[in-house]
Amino acid sequence: MVLVFFLLQVPVFGQSASSGDIVLTGKVTDENKEALPGVSIRVHNTSLGAVSDVEGNFRITLSKTNKLLTFSFIGYKTLQINSGNRSTINVELAADHKLLNEVVVVGYGTQERKNLIGSISKIDPTETKGIPAGSFDAQLQGKVAGVQISSSTGVPGEAINIRVRGATSINASNDPLYVLDGVFINSTSNQTFSTGGKATSPIADINPSDIESIEVLKDAEATALYGSRGANGVIIVTTKRGNFDQKAKINFSTSQGWAKAAKLWDLTTGPEHATLVNEWWINTGRDTPSLNRTEANKPFRPVSEGGRGLPEEQKTYDRLSEVFQTAHLQNYDLSLSGGTKTTKYYIGGGYNGQESILKPITFQRASFKVNLDQKVNDAVTVGVSNTFSRTFRNQARAGDGPAGGLLQAALHTPTYLSPTNENGELVGRAGFDNTTLLLKYYDVNSTSLRYIGNLYVEANILPNLKFRSSFGIDYNNYDESEYWNTYLIAGSPSGLATSSIGQYTTWINEQTLSYRKNLGAKSSFGILVGNTLQSSVSSRTAAEGRGFANNSFTQISSAAVTTSSQSWSKNTLTSFFARADYNYGGKYLVDVSVRGDASSRFGKDNKWGYFPAVGAAWRIKQEGFLKETRVISDLKLRTSYGITGNQNGIGDFAARGLWAGGSSYEGLPGIAPQQLANPNLKWEKTSQLNVGLDLGLFDQRITVELNAYRKYTSDGLLQVSLPGTSGFNTYWSNAAEISNKGFEFSIQTANIRKSDFTWTTNFNVARNVNKIEKLANPLRYGSRDLILQQQGSPLYSFWVYKQLYVDSQTGNTVYEDVNKDGKITVDDRQVYGSIWPKFFGGITNNFTYKGIDLGVFFAFQYGNKIYNHNKFFGEGGGARDAARVIFASNNDRWQKPGDVTDVPRPDGVNVNNYRDGGSRWLEDGSFLRLRSLNLGYTIPKTFTSKLRIETLRLFLQGANLLTFTKYTGLDPESSASSAANQQGIDLGTPPQPRSIQVGLNITL
Repeated sequence: MVLVFFLLQVPVFGQSASSGDIVLTGKVTDENKEALPGVSIRVHNTSLGAVSDVEGNFRITLSKTNKLLTFSFIGYKTLQINSGNRSTINVELAADHKLLNEVVVVGYGTQERKNLIGSISKIDPTETKGIPAGSFDAQLQGKVAGVQISSSTGVPGEAINIRVRGATSINASNDPLYVLDGVFINSTSNQTFSTGGKATSPIADINPSDIESIEVLKDAEATALYGSRGANGVIIVTTKRGNFDQKAKINFSTSQGWAKAAKLWDLTTGPEHATLVNEWWINTGRDTPSLNRTEANKPFRPVSEGGRGLPEEQKTYDRLSEVFQTAHLQNYDLSLSGGTKTTKYYIGGGYNGQESILKPITFQRASFKVNLDQKVNDAVTVGVSNTFSRTFRNQARAGDGPAGGLLQAALHTPTYLSPTNENGELVGRAGFDNTTLLLKYYDVNSTSLRYIGNLYVEANILPNLKFRSSFGIDYNNYDESEYWNTYLIAGSPSGLATSSIGQYTTWINEQTLSYRKNLGAKSSFGILVGNTLQSSVSSRTAAEGRGFANNSFTQISSAAVTTSSQSWSKNTLTSFFARADYNYGGKYLVDVSVRGDASSRFGKDNKWGYFPAVGAAWRIKQEGFLKETRVISDLKLRTSYGITGNQNGIGDFAARGLWAGGSSYEGLPGIAPQQLANPNLKWEKTSQLNVGLDLGLFDQRITVELNAYRKYTSDGLLQVSLPGTSGFNTYWSNAAEISNKGFEFSIQTANIRKSDFTWTTNFNVARNVNKIEKLANPLRYGSRDLILQQQGSPLYSFWVYKQLYVDSQTGNTVYEDVNKDGKITVDDRQVYGSIWPKFFGGITNNFTYKGIDLGVFFAFQYGNKIYNHNKFFGEGGGARDAARVIFASNNDRWQKPGDVTDVPRPDGVNVNNYRDGGSRWLEDGSFLRLRSLNLGYTIPKTFTSKLRIETLRLFLQGANLLTFTKYTGLDPESSASSAANQQGIDLGTPPQPRSIQVGLNITL
């Protein structure tokens, strides 16, 4: 503040006056004649300038030949004035309400922000695209209030978990709808190979550098026109296009970087491990004398006595350093944009290559983008959007399961075990692959060839009547292959090769007719009607070969035994929709819409679902009693209610009874029932009430948005279990109800806005409370049934034995005996926390000083739980001996009466001490993460113009540089599985890495 005060008191800078110069004084005010301090005044094409003081006054020296002045101030329109021969001047700056007039993409159109009724957030992709993640949605974490995003792994290009205002379904999809240039694109992983529960992300096929804007539609009024697709929110992605009558512009950007794990697990050394095994051996012998385990025959004793050697003689083998690496990151983007009076174009190409911190995983995407718009005449415009990409992955087999698990092999093999046998040969031990052999022969790959295109024609039939027709397609050819040779568990004893090729196509045809009319100077109304035809087809052909002569043969055709499979599926959707809106005097806004969808997935009497919505807003600022108030620059109250539907995530023929071939009967071809019919299956529906407030203060120097909502899902789509005597395991039904309620708060402030220095802050925080309102029978998911879905609890609740303490006299774990029967059984498991945070959000601070820019972005969440399953296996004491690693936290174990600790004594008899599902490994997943730090410098134009360069910016960017958390694992966002019902269990998953990138942006 002292510095700011000093600057305001010294308004003149530049050269001293000389003979013939003119001294100009003046005052700068706003439209209300209030003084404006800190306004920048510059003499055109010189370094001379001044800053207005606390009373708006300024003083500047001008030459006789240059009297053109530029007045600029953040939040106000820049003004140029020729002072002429005057010696004093008064200047009035007009407020620039850019935020209010910002154009936001909504369903089938655009609106100015000041006229919005629904809850819509707009994200500038330039603030996020540098974060090294495979998909752009992973880069949005912490940027949008009410949108919870978790990157569950450090492997680039893998699926992420994104929830807009909570989750609404148990078995159907909770993912939002993605719309890219009008095309409803597939966001469900096409992966079929098992990789320990992980899955790839189709969104990673899209190059973030081609994106112009991203809008997230959250409430029912905003998503209503998407009807059956909008229950989980809508993410609208608009890619870059040229401008009419614009000269050609070339943009090039490149970056190089490096990524590394912030930390690795702290494991016991070989001697420590051996000591724990001996201790476990003796303890179990004391508890159960019949085992004959004593000090005399403990495993680690002198070799001369038949042992493995003394503990202190054991070596320590570091497998984690072998499987982790410093990863290389690289990115290149080149684009050309421009236009004539009748044509505009954008052409872009990019390459992104990311090594994972986990060897030998890589992600490579090559993309090509062409957008073209052509005015046929004054009334008709046609255009096309084309996105081509090839994405290659050396696939990560991380997560659950030992066979081929990269991280499992390195992490869960005891540190004292040698990677070689007595003959010096590399061998696998204790059910896990030898890490060195696995890295050498790892061969799991996938290649995605993707095309997303849209062709449209738009015609102005009458001055106020517009017709638009479009046809879009999303085509994905997904090729997977893997080979496991005889050195690896999955390939034992004679090799295994698998190949799968899938084709996934969605086409969509839409027509809209819109009419907008101004009724005098004070009111206007608009009407939109339209229809959608959509079809999705998926097919897959797979083959497998076993039994190869030797490891030189890897093609399935060389296998002794081959098998194959083929599948095909299709669904269609027909929709009609309409919207009407009315605006009176910019004060009263009303919007009513309805959509009807017919889906082939439901029974013949339930195909149609109807989804209405209504919204209203009152711009209180436009009322007479506030219109002249300077402090409040905007005040709007919004409310909306609507119903949206869901059909995603269930089978294409979910309502039908299905029969399958391939069932032989006495050696002859036959068929058998595959699925039980449910002709009463119908739409899952979610109603949502939203109340919002928009507030702007001091000419939008401070803007606040507050939303409160309640969502209620009925007729929830659910796979209901059937008794085995029925011949079926499950069938699809409408058997669940789920509620979500919460609030969202976001604030943007311009803390300092001077000519050479600015500081802005964006902060958002949200809370969502989820609850299963109706569910007849509990459902269990995840490893060891750790996830429980039951009526009255949140989705994704943890079901555990609650550990109370470790008895300081015996070293045994004591759990809560819920039913008071004196025994710890499955009946004593209880819901104890969930994956849902109490609060989550992000805060961004942006600074500029002359040509320097700095952005600091933190993401956070508080109050969620995560199950550290890695630690469960690593705290098994010596109970697993050669089967598992032991974490160094076991060094804090109970060893003698009086020890106070939460780590019990090593014991193989008392199962309570290491009971799977114990709450000891259920930890606080709260975190505050420095998600990105960007430092850039734009070279002055006085230099770049000589090189015919419009802009040249150099930058340094860091991601995930700091993480503050109590979680004892590597990453509080880790999850072993991409499946919706198995989130929050950390097992065998590499963390998100720290990264540093350097690069440059050039515009010609």
